[in-house]
Amino acid sequence: MNGKLNFVKERNPKEVEAIMHPFIKEWFFSQFKGLSLPQLHGVMPIHERKNILISAPTGGTKTLTAFLSILNYLVSLACKNELENKVYCVYCSPLKALGADIYVNLVRPLEEVERIAKKHNIEMQKIRVGIRTGDTTTHEKQKMLKNTPHIFITTPESLAIVLSSKRFIERFSAVEFCIVDEIHALASKRGVHLSLSLERLCNVSKIEPVRIGLSATIAPIEEIAGFLVGRGRDCEIADVQFTKKIDMAVLTPVKDIIDTEAASLHSELYNFIDQLIEKHKTTLIFTNTRSATERVVHHLKEMFPSKYLEDIGAHHSSLSKEHRFDIEERLRQGKLKVVVTSTSLELGIDIGYIDLVILLGSPKSVARALQRIGRAGHRLHETAKGRFIVLDRDDLVECCVLAKQAREGIIDRVQIPKNCLDVLSQQIYGMAIQQAWNVEELFALVRRSYCYSELPREDFFSVIDYLAGEYALEARDVYAKIWHDKETKKIGKRGMLARMIYMTNIGTIPEESFVNIVMAGGERKDERVGMIDEGFLERLKPGDVFVLGGHKYEFRYTRGMNAYVAATMYKSPTIPSWFSEMLPLSFDSAIAIQRFRLLMEEKLKKDKKEDVKRFIKEFLYCDEHCAEAVYNYFYEQYKFLEIPNEKKLLIEYYKGEKDYIIFHSLFGRRVNDALSRAIAFVAARLRRRDIEVGISDNGFFLAGESIQAVKALRMLNPDNIVDILKEAIEKTEVLKRRFRHCATRGLMILRSYKGRTKSVGKQQMKSGFLLGSVKKLDENFPILKEARREVLNDLMDIENTKLVIEWIQAGRIKIKETRTKLPSPFALNLIIQGYSDLIRVEDKMNFLKRMHQLHMKEIEKLKE
Repeated sequence: MNGKLNFVKERNPKEVEAIMHPFIKEWFFSQFKGLSLPQLHGVMPIHERKNILISAPTGGTKTLTAFLSILNYLVSLACKNELENKVYCVYCSPLKALGADIYVNLVRPLEEVERIAKKHNIEMQKIRVGIRTGDTTTHEKQKMLKNTPHIFITTPESLAIVLSSKRFIERFSAVEFCIVDEIHALASKRGVHLSLSLERLCNVSKIEPVRIGLSATIAPIEEIAGFLVGRGRDCEIADVQFTKKIDMAVLTPVKDIIDTEAASLHSELYNFIDQLIEKHKTTLIFTNTRSATERVVHHLKEMFPSKYLEDIGAHHSSLSKEHRFDIEERLRQGKLKVVVTSTSLELGIDIGYIDLVILLGSPKSVARALQRIGRAGHRLHETAKGRFIVLDRDDLVECCVLAKQAREGIIDRVQIPKNCLDVLSQQIYGMAIQQAWNVEELFALVRRSYCYSELPREDFFSVIDYLAGEYALEARDVYAKIWHDKETKKIGKRGMLARMIYMTNIGTIPEESFVNIVMAGGERKDERVGMIDEGFLERLKPGDVFVLGGHKYEFRYTRGMNAYVAATMYKSPTIPSWFSEMLPLSFDSAIAIQRFRLLMEEKLKKDKKEDVKRFIKEFLYCDEHCAEAVYNYFYEQYKFLEIPNEKKLLIEYYKGEKDYIIFHSLFGRRVNDALSRAIAFVAARLRRRDIEVGISDNGFFLAGESIQAVKALRMLNPDNIVDILKEAIEKTEVLKRRFRHCATRGLMILRSYKGRTKSVGKQQMKSGFLLGSVKKLDENFPILKEARREVLNDLMDIENTKLVIEWIQAGRIKIKETRTKLPSPFALNLIIQGYSDLIRVEDKMNFLKRMHQLHMKEIEKLKE
């Protein structure tokens, strides 16, 4: 990153108070007893005009820390009548609702400060706060031109639009501060887009704005600091952790997860949740999928009709904006006893007083666990109370390890996408609309962004060539958007409609839709049998079997937004319907679980049951109940087979209705997706046979005849894995859909043109034709190159996959092959997941119970 990073120390409260304007001081101490820890770390560096990243737990007064020096500065100018008609501070948040919160939370203190000034007979200029998002009316935008807000609140998309608007951009000519809130939620293409907008803002402003990043607990913090400030700039880091008490525990509603009837488990779960809700004022329940959110609300209402009527609500991204706002408002007013959500309430909008967070199932990462639990006791000195509730043995172990890491402050690392050529295309178009550029100066500006600091020159110029129409795609209705004069090295916008096209097609979040399931042949040819979401379709390959409406269908091919299938009676399902919605387990957390497995194997080899249980309780900070369940699960696996761990990749051969090869590769789903695809692709070429693949966070299986899986694994190395995976994904649905997302982001496909909106189906049809055309034109066409990068780096995890292959090659991970009559206890969830739509929960529970009994019989035999 080139710039220096410096971890700041806590300053003396007197030093901070000394810089406070008397009116700010009077207001502040009328509201708060004293300065918080984040304020003692962060206020002075901002006052000294230093870039800073402030990382603190949820509810740790980060926002006020960021604004205190800025308000102080603006009040001192306003009292001297020196405020200009310009934007002094840009505040950017990924959430519109958070922007609205901040607006209210700034206007109130400013009104108080004005009252204090009047009391002291000082006529103070009005400090204006303005908000500009997709919901802002034309009238409000016009008002902002005349009376420019001194503090400008916006979202990443609206900031990019404003930076390309002729009239408003002048108001950014001397921006002094830029706050990026919830920066931990921007480790995505949206964040990449924002990183370029920040460089554009710096380029427009005569003053280099001080950059202030606000983040919940995150790692690696140095990388986030680099992302905030870009290349060649210094950054202070205020890492204020564990000021907030956290009370968390992993609980199961029954004594024995395996030996409980399904109906009893279901009623015990909801009774248990009800008891927890009863003991608290307001409870927030997190599930991991939208469907589970609806299910929990439904069951609570059904089982306790007199209790949960008007005081329960669901909140997730598929619900209307009005419904979500209503739930947020009623939460703030304390009118709701319980709200069930998937991921939509993770970020820091003010939702009032929550005193308990329940996590139903694993949150899949430590950072997410802390964010969710941090929603309870949102104020600074309150204890955040969280309860993980688990119904499954794998989930139990996972949640216990995540809770341990959360307690110990071991946070999993985020990965920020680099060199995204679709986002670059969109931003270069916006910059060309703003002004004509020297192409070398443009390249230098782009490379100042952290996300493009290592952008190869040829990739940059391939994007310029694409935008300038050098690839001759007019026959496919892809026209040049910029002109490029190679002699003068200048570029600029082309066409009268450029600004309108840019403003109506901006953004990085892809439009998702539902896909029709249509019969491919036979008597029912062309009959529509239902719908699935696109994320699920991405996972399908021809021959995969899934369940819809209780019937099994084999996937054949797609045309636009239709997926063609054949009904199948005899084939078993390979992919569960909830698969696309599930969050993947982070690689770091997966490795932590593997490490725990290794410790458990060592303990089981030499220690008595009570000693092992004592170790589990101490190591995982769990109760007797949990320790017993964890012990039993590991004992069963250890005695039946052996325990896979961070030093041992167990490959289990099991013959059921088909030949299964089970890889106990606990590396998280993103790595397992890459590993399984690569091994299946190489193995299929060795034998020219189709191979069925099933993946989860804990491993994957291959099924078929005579699969040379280990030979295929040994053929992989860190140098060939990328090429093998590129070939493996070439004809898949996942590449087709991701190409459409990238083509839409990169403005090859326009969602909106001259007031007409193109449906997702039409976008997909067009993207299919374009994909064929660009593959013929150039294998390294920038948008195609980006679609492949997105699949390998963002959807899968190619870097950690290479690392795992290196570990295997170096002997750090040994491969152990074994044959079993029954799938081992650790393999059961993987084997059963394909059936989860077909069999009822009761049958799944009975299956696990039956298998448990068979395992115990085998273990007894071994003892004899």
